[in-house]
Amino acid sequence: MLVALLSLFFAFLWHSRAKVVTADPPRKTNGYTDVVTWDNYTLWIYNQRVFLTGGEFHTFRLPVQELWLDIFQKMVAAGLNHVSIYIHMGLTNPAPGVIDFDDWRAFKPIFDAATLAGIFVVWRPGPYINAETTAGGLSHWLTSEIAGTVRTNATDFTEAYIPYIDAIARESAPYQVTNGGPIVAVQIDNEYDQKPTHAEFFEHLQRQYRKGGIIVPLTYNDPNERESFINGTGAVDLYGMDAYPQRFDCSDPKTWYPVATNYHAYHTRVNPSQPWYMPEYQAGAYDPWGGPGYDACALLTGPDFEDVFYKHNYAANTKLISYYMLYGGTNWGGIAFPGVYTSYDYGSPIRETRQLSDKYDELKRQNMFIRSSPEFRKTDWIGDSSTGIPGVSISSADAFGTLLTNPDSGTNFLIVRQNDSTSTASIAFKVTIPTSEGSIMIPLTTDSIALDGRQSKIIVTDYHFGTHGWLLYATASIYFAGKIGDRDVVLLYGSSTQSHEFAFFLPPGARVSSDLSPYVQVSSTRGKGTASVLPGLVGLVTVVETNSLLILYADAVTAATFWAPPVRDETPNAIKGLETFWQFGTNTTVLVGGPYLVRNASISDGVLALRGDLNASAMLTVFAPSNIFAVTWNGELVDTMGHEGGMLQAYVVASAHLQDGIDLPELKDWKYADSLPEIKVDFDDSDWVVANKTSTNLNVKPLFGDGRVLYGCDYGYCENNVIWRGHFEATGSETAVNLTIYGGEFFAASVWINDQFAGTVYSRDEGANQLFTFPEGSVVAGQDNVVTVLQDNMGLDEDDNEKSTRGIAGFDLVGGGNFTIWRVQGKLGGYLSYPDKVRGLLNEGGLYGERQGWHLPGFDTSSWESRDLSEGLPGEGAGVGFFVTSFDLDLPAGMDIQLSFQFEPFNEQPYRALLFVNGWQYGKRAANVGPQTRFPVPQGILEYNGKNTVAIALWALENAEVSPMLQLSVDGVFDGGVGPIATVAPTYSEVRG
Repeated sequence: MLVALLSLFFAFLWHSRAKVVTADPPRKTNGYTDVVTWDNYTLWIYNQRVFLTGGEFHTFRLPVQELWLDIFQKMVAAGLNHVSIYIHMGLTNPAPGVIDFDDWRAFKPIFDAATLAGIFVVWRPGPYINAETTAGGLSHWLTSEIAGTVRTNATDFTEAYIPYIDAIARESAPYQVTNGGPIVAVQIDNEYDQKPTHAEFFEHLQRQYRKGGIIVPLTYNDPNERESFINGTGAVDLYGMDAYPQRFDCSDPKTWYPVATNYHAYHTRVNPSQPWYMPEYQAGAYDPWGGPGYDACALLTGPDFEDVFYKHNYAANTKLISYYMLYGGTNWGGIAFPGVYTSYDYGSPIRETRQLSDKYDELKRQNMFIRSSPEFRKTDWIGDSSTGIPGVSISSADAFGTLLTNPDSGTNFLIVRQNDSTSTASIAFKVTIPTSEGSIMIPLTTDSIALDGRQSKIIVTDYHFGTHGWLLYATASIYFAGKIGDRDVVLLYGSSTQSHEFAFFLPPGARVSSDLSPYVQVSSTRGKGTASVLPGLVGLVTVVETNSLLILYADAVTAATFWAPPVRDETPNAIKGLETFWQFGTNTTVLVGGPYLVRNASISDGVLALRGDLNASAMLTVFAPSNIFAVTWNGELVDTMGHEGGMLQAYVVASAHLQDGIDLPELKDWKYADSLPEIKVDFDDSDWVVANKTSTNLNVKPLFGDGRVLYGCDYGYCENNVIWRGHFEATGSETAVNLTIYGGEFFAASVWINDQFAGTVYSRDEGANQLFTFPEGSVVAGQDNVVTVLQDNMGLDEDDNEKSTRGIAGFDLVGGGNFTIWRVQGKLGGYLSYPDKVRGLLNEGGLYGERQGWHLPGFDTSSWESRDLSEGLPGEGAGVGFFVTSFDLDLPAGMDIQLSFQFEPFNEQPYRALLFVNGWQYGKRAANVGPQTRFPVPQGILEYNGKNTVAIALWALENAEVSPMLQLSVDGVFDGGVGPIATVAPTYSEVRG
């Protein structure tokens, strides 16, 4: 009788799990829509509370439309539910009155891919974006053509940006979540302060967006704690703050700054009625010219950084967060500002090659927990170790804790780290914490909770999952929790070098085995069990397995090999347009362990269809509903083994190419032509633009000379290399020219007098002054003489006014005489009539070979000299030459093969080189600066089944031998991918007519 009564009691306890649901705070709206609202905890979308977690991706840094789905799918696979996307005004609005939404600048493919992947979009069109991009994203023409201060209410600036914002709004409005699209918020401008003129600019921007049909919340990203645009003129709907606590020096990647402890206090003080939003939080760092390289940046912001700093943000009750960058991509063409080079890898969780890193694994562990934990969406900040935590004590002063509690369920989330967040030592402690069974000290059976150096944990009590699943407490971390078929499922994990413990409630009549693993000890009594995991466990262990409950445990590395793809289940309550979105279109999932990536899953008639990628043959371990009897992988049926407890196993064999490798052609049979005829005596520059302006809207006025303005942007030549020719009638006494040249950090400029080399200036600063002495006999008295200046434009700066000077700020002949005329030449057509509309404004510069189209596929080089790239320029003198070759690829379909062009190792040779691949400028190498020697180029720029053209514009900076070497190399080979990828490479005849 007693046993029966106890059974009934625990059955009641199991099924009741009563929660005290508190009233939600009143939701706030912007007055335009109630589809997206918010309270002090989170956003609400279609009446569902959402923890918005995601990352930054710039489609303009990956101009292959089919690959956007690849990045989106990898984000969703990591548990993320939104992507933050900047739009570059300079690429979209390349000239006054020109709005270009064609090709890779189109919006519809972005939103279609996001919808297919099931990921929301926070849209950030600017006009200013920063992003380490030229002029901070503002159009180049705008910086030189308007007299007023940009990013203010100056009339000419307002008139300049209105057409862009109007077009952005019209093009974006149909894709708002209110219309079944993925856009949930739009950010206006970026990182500013609330001075009166700035505030009026923000207010006008908002009016323009609203006029164009944008009704979702407007947001702002404040650089650190500046309290801008929360209240008053220009205030936005949702305030956000960005933070980069490790800053941007990757040269000492093992040195940390401590965590900031004031985020919650700041939020409570400045905007407590809104959710705590971090639109940009550090996920890597940009690397400057001459820097240590992006592997160092990845180490600086590695998995340990994510573990400590990201969980510290959760401890501040952050419920909207975007990681910058989640995927960095490439600064092809002239996209970069002067502080960064071609690669924008950023040390991101998804690397520039699109490979997943160990940072991705940690990001996935955290975000799968967030996706799995509805109770974590609504938490009250209770206290931390600096203020005191009611009811909680931590036995060691070396540990720092913050308690968050869900007011409805009573679930506690104690986030612990080391008090010294930079410490590399290990500590151990116990925690006394409230539970539904009273205050207990945990762990009960193991010695302590351990924290390694630079490690953080989330300890939970009264954590609920699925229908009836309930953990009384867990010092182990939670990777996945939810419902699979008819069972409540939880997968816990922890470091294999530490002990862990968790207690759970059992369904009526359930028993657990104590003989699970030598590293796992389980005891159970009266409907409750406790599992103790000892150090040394590697792999997956089933702790509890019943018809209604499945508890799994794995070490942290094994846990990260599991995927939980949303399975479209035709939920009758799915929101129209959001059928693929977790929480809005489906809450159905499976657990799949083993493959490199699971992109998506579907179930039909008892068959589980998985699509994903392999980097090797793999044993799939699948936890699925009990009615699943077969599994397909990328459309092919695989043999399955067993179905005990809903677990299937299947061995998937990778293609032979993963074992045998990919054969790539050698880059040879180069053709060569001189690309600096401008220094020849008989060169005719009469059709060049005469540089005779005497005023400028740019920042630096002429420093010396005769008052003429020699800035490329003033003449429509604001991108990449620009060439100047200054004519003077020589008296014979001229001995040198004194020039002050601005090109941006790490620029170079070479100078010739007539056809003789006078020198090159390098600078780590924006500009430099140098005296260029004329070689003996180079000046011809009584005749027209020409000083030719070839200079880099390294991109425009991102300062508040973005009106960077690029050109010659001072000129003076030494020894007498004056320049009679200056002429300038940049990219063909300038910004008004450049011919290559597909690749766009920033792809080309003013080198002779670029103006002639030598870099384009299909240009006839048959009459050129045969000369190997490694031989450098003829004569071993300073100058510019074009090397062109072609090669065929025939790579297997159904694979994601990632390729790069590899130059010789860094050796300080005095040259610069532009790498053109099928007409796309996909690399700028500064051999004497570094650090980049490897340039990834994606499929779609490369033609994987056909002919490819490679051109190198080689600029020898000194009268010295240079010997570049280049080869095509493999970065990664994977079975799978996103499917067919079209190559976009307009030919010479198509571009030049």
